[in-house]
Amino acid sequence: MTEKGKAITVLSLNTIAFTVCFAVWMVNGVLVTYLVDNNIFDWTKSEMGWLIGIPVLSGALFRLPVGILTDKYGGRIVFTAVMIIAAIPMYFLSVANDFWSFLFSSIGFGLAGTSFAVGIAYTSVWFRKEHQGTALGIFGAGNAGAALTSMGAPFLLLWLTHDGDNLDAWRTMPKLYAIGLFLMAVIFWVLTYHKKVDDSHITSLSQRLQPLKQIRVWRFGLYYFLVFGGFVALAQWLIPYYVNVYTMSVASAGLMAAIFSLPSGVVRALGGYMSDKWGARRVMYLVLGSILVCSALLIIPRMDIESPGKGIMSRKSGTVTLVNDSLIVVDGAEHVLRSSRGQTLTLAEKDEGTYILPTGKWWQKPVVKVGEKVHKKQLLARGVTHIYFQANVWIFTILVFIIGFMMGIGKAAVYKHIPDYFPNDVGVVGGIVGVLGGLGGFFSPILFGYLLEGTGLWTTSWMFFAVLTAICLWWMHRVIQRMLRREMPQAMQQMDSVKAD
Repeated sequence: MTEKGKAITVLSLNTIAFTVCFAVWMVNGVLVTYLVDNNIFDWTKSEMGWLIGIPVLSGALFRLPVGILTDKYGGRIVFTAVMIIAAIPMYFLSVANDFWSFLFSSIGFGLAGTSFAVGIAYTSVWFRKEHQGTALGIFGAGNAGAALTSMGAPFLLLWLTHDGDNLDAWRTMPKLYAIGLFLMAVIFWVLTYHKKVDDSHITSLSQRLQPLKQIRVWRFGLYYFLVFGGFVALAQWLIPYYVNVYTMSVASAGLMAAIFSLPSGVVRALGGYMSDKWGARRVMYLVLGSILVCSALLIIPRMDIESPGKGIMSRKSGTVTLVNDSLIVVDGAEHVLRSSRGQTLTLAEKDEGTYILPTGKWWQKPVVKVGEKVHKKQLLARGVTHIYFQANVWIFTILVFIIGFMMGIGKAAVYKHIPDYFPNDVGVVGGIVGVLGGLGGFFSPILFGYLLEGTGLWTTSWMFFAVLTAICLWWMHRVIQRMLRREMPQAMQQMDSVKAD
């Protein structure tokens, strides 16, 4: 087979294997929600956050050593080993009976998440620099494995448990996932080819880790904390989000969550192409700006509240002679009230209507009685403001879809930088960037759980994303401005000296 044919074969097998690994890595988002929703285990929201996040943590922490091993021994053997090792604790998840056994099994199969560090390094050695963005984008489409789990796992659980009649049959699902992962490892080993970077100049571990001293690596890691870690967190967190906020079943919530996760995985190839064509920095401006706007729009929670509004005060002292829903009279002085009739939405209107923007109504309620003596500027009727925001599920899903779409493009744009700046250290740098991205996927669900318990608001997750995105955007813009001042000082001085029109 020609070198080009081998490259295409490796890229194809890398992408398929990564898809399988990602599907395994994300299984707790569906499984934990299903087990709690069916009262099989009584875990708190924060405990759910830990179980959802712990596979992400182990997959993140081991990305760096796995990336180093890939640079040293090659992707074929390391990728195969990762899949076989992760399949063992995935199988033993089927016998977990409490929080701790579930936690330790999750730590083990979380190693499937290290497949990304292997695949990035193994893919990049087969393609020239001008095509690496596209190739890495195609490989990264394996993120769609998250959508396969969020869409398929709920229905698989329903089928295995006979629509809930035999709930203990959930234990078959981890066994099936483990078998699938092991078979993928066998196929991968048989059909791929050995190749690795030339690392003959590296004689020690300290030399191999030398690139990690550069602040640029950690800046890329922060971007990846957002676009990858955020994707991983939301791919799992959206399922309980839909279940609790929109009262959906786990199966329906999984399908809705797939609207976020499936395009985010598939579009990564487009992100790689865009980064090759227009440059990764320009693409990142688009990505960060879009995520910031959509996250800000999602901050407003679903609400149905009453708040103090505009009241009515007496224009003079006297005796109240008339009180009804629309009028109060004090010694002949009329004070017209806004009646509550027609100002509130009925339950049917709330359920059946589509309200894109918050709906506000206000009225006034008398607080005095006929015959009561009042003073000038005394409150006669208190104001009531009713605010209803439906947080329409389809508007919500469209905004979430845009965030997922942009995260997919952003993941490719971040990794486009790595072979450009570190062509001989893709495994190491890609590993540490992957670690930071994975840590985002680990810490975010846990943080969401504590924010939810502390505030009672599901939308605190979007507040977190808005703040984090703003920090990334500010840091990137600051670095670019500094680079321009260094490389084109005269042009920047002229721009600074021009007064705004």
